[in-house]
Amino acid sequence: MESQDLRIFKCVAEEKSLSKAAEVLGYVQPHISQRIKNLEEELGTKLLIRTNRGVTLTNEGEALFNYAQRILLLMEEAKAEVNPNKFRKSLIIGASQTVSATKVPFLFSSFLKEHRDIEVKIKTDRKQVLQEMLSYGEIDGLFLSGTYNEAQFETVYHYAEKMVLILPLSAEKAETGQPTLLINSDVTCIYRNRLLEFSKEHHIHKANIMEFDSLEAILQGVRDGLGMSVVPASVVKSRGDIKSIQYQELSEDVHIDFVVKKGKERSQSLKKFIHFLESL
Repeated sequence: MESQDLRIFKCVAEEKSLSKAAEVLGYVQPHISQRIKNLEEELGTKLLIRTNRGVTLTNEGEALFNYAQRILLLMEEAKAEVNPNKFRKSLIIGASQTVSATKVPFLFSSFLKEHRDIEVKIKTDRKQVLQEMLSYGEIDGLFLSGTYNEAQFETVYHYAEKMVLILPLSAEKAETGQPTLLINSDVTCIYRNRLLEFSKEHHIHKANIMEFDSLEAILQGVRDGLGMSVVPASVVKSRGDIKSIQYQELSEDVHIDFVVKKGKERSQSLKKFIHFLESL
């Protein structure tokens, strides 16, 4: 069994498709199919079930996938340990744009002061996408708010974040007599949902709603007088926005969890990061 066979199999399992795996790896599909066939013949068992929608893993395939993740991880760690000048240890963390705005960069900065040999990357996306990436092993851990799949993931660190309602300095109501709500386009965003709750609590029933894909766009929209929003308090204070907008601190906090996949072999980089978080 060659390491490249495991890499190919792992990619097929994660993409749930031979053609998508071929595209990711830069191979033609027949080559991918042949390598999987060779692996099945060597092991004497079926690893994949092929359907019109792609492929799924057999029980034996699931077992090999778990081993493949651990073996490939150990190989990467071995290369970094033997020749750190050529191969660096890596750590890939996921977080939404809002969650990653201030606290996460601060954590990374503090962590890297102690571990300069580790290369840290952050992936930002919608909560559901990030959970899928964690499930498939594409990221090592994930900062998120709200509920998550507790059967698959476990919390290893937790912190609370203050929320603030922000408005333009010269707040004006729209033609409907109601302010415009500036919200994140991710329907699972805790700040989006808190703003919608706030509008109901204060009987803002006919508010215009404008969706944005980034926190920066929301902040700029408030500065430019487009409307109101709810964001982390640390974002407003750290970026010098206190003088350019009105803000009101809300009573409840947002609770953020750092979660990892249950039962998965943890890399040395992830272990060090978790130990760092626990020491805060």
